[in-house]
Amino acid sequence: MKDTHKHKGLRNQLVKIIAQKGITDKNVLTALGNVPRHLFMDSSFADFAYQDKAFPIGCDQTISQPYTVAFQTELLQVKEQHQILEIGTGSGYQTAVLLEMGAKVYTIERQKELFKKAKLFLPKLGYKPKKIIFGDGYKGLLENAPFDGIIVTAGAPFVPNALLSQLKVGGRLVIPIGDTEQIMTLFIRTSEKDFEKHELGKFKFVPMLTKRN
Repeated sequence: MKDTHKHKGLRNQLVKIIAQKGITDKNVLTALGNVPRHLFMDSSFADFAYQDKAFPIGCDQTISQPYTVAFQTELLQVKEQHQILEIGTGSGYQTAVLLEMGAKVYTIERQKELFKKAKLFLPKLGYKPKKIIFGDGYKGLLENAPFDGIIVTAGAPFVPNALLSQLKVGGRLVIPIGDTEQIMTLFIRTSEKDFEKHELGKFKFVPMLTKRN
């Protein structure tokens, strides 16, 4: 598959829909307008790639709804050269959005099949994370901490302490917390010991799993 003028036009329409839903960060909207989402999806779903919906990508995982990607990314307040840790590489779509924004991205995936696919596929499209790791996202990535931002793209039953401890002071953790339904939660590290917590509405994610296969 290629990225055509038609796809770019459909992306522009999608960006308008997401802006109408309340996303105002121009860098987030520009990144969504640049990333060819259809290339991250199974060819049978490619015709629907620019609908604001989640779709299956195999291994009981999904490519997130574009609005959700935009919502989480806006909460991160990504700046150029920020060190961002992503928990749940999945298709690599969120990774690509962060890279489009100039972030240095470290990403962890626990499903081996998705990890292998993303590791090969992202560089083919010109997206080069600092690291793509097969491992347990609950542990974070201590060797590259602290991070300006950490984004969790699966529903977590609790907040892993490792992720909070790997934030810089001023850093932001965006994580959906809950079992069958999640509350999008933002933690901002205000000092070595203190965090601000903000709850920002209900979302539905696939569960974050502890054991890797």
